[in-house]
Amino acid sequence: MSFEPKILGFLCNWCSYAGADLAGVSRVQYPPNIRVIRVMCSGRVDPAFVFRGFEVGADGVIVMGCHIGDCHYLEGNYEAEKKYAMLEKFLKLIGMDNRIRLEWVSASEGTRYGAVVTEFTEHIKSLGPAPTTGDNPDQTILTKLKAITMAAGSDRMRALVGRQRKITEIENVYGEKTDIDTFMEIFDNAIVEEYERAQIIIALEQKSKSVKDLAVELDIDSSIVLEHMTILKTRGLVDFGEIIGITPMFHKL
Repeated sequence: MSFEPKILGFLCNWCSYAGADLAGVSRVQYPPNIRVIRVMCSGRVDPAFVFRGFEVGADGVIVMGCHIGDCHYLEGNYEAEKKYAMLEKFLKLIGMDNRIRLEWVSASEGTRYGAVVTEFTEHIKSLGPAPTTGDNPDQTILTKLKAITMAAGSDRMRALVGRQRKITEIENVYGEKTDIDTFMEIFDNAIVEEYERAQIIIALEQKSKSVKDLAVELDIDSSIVLEHMTILKTRGLVDFGEIIGITPMFHKL
């Protein structure tokens, strides 16, 4: 029996959902694999929604919104682009970035809606089931998925995504603005750092561990783990526990 993927679609109320409705009344043919969730704006789609979709069994996730410049809320789809860029980078860390898509579909593009769903469904079929689905999901990937969910929801990542346009396009009170290349370097470093910190927190959920234990378990240099522990302690997320011999043990708060 051929593989039939489960695809989760987040469609904006004003354009893409209306486009899907038009596809229906126009009898446009497309695969029935997509499960649609209507949102008021594509900018409302939090990365956590997508991660949760994979966690509960989706093989692919697609976000559709109004064309750039046509957003009902003026700049909502610009926000969707920024969130999607972060989402894609996080999923790339666990090898699942090829299972998501961002598309613009207007209320009058019923035919385009059908074509987009058809193409994405065929793409996911070619990839096969997601490693997070089925009766025996990959527990390692699920743990990493939990880590990127935690990392993407951190205050640091939310601040960077929310302020990207202001930082790179608008001068501050001193007449300065950050060029996009410099910002993206900061952004990419933050993604890796927050992901590693989330992995550390998850690794400490069951029992206390030393910096060396964490470095071996997560395959991260011990000096970097120590830097992360300092930050996490400052944030009130981890703390020192007992000392075994001369080795301090850390635990999750």
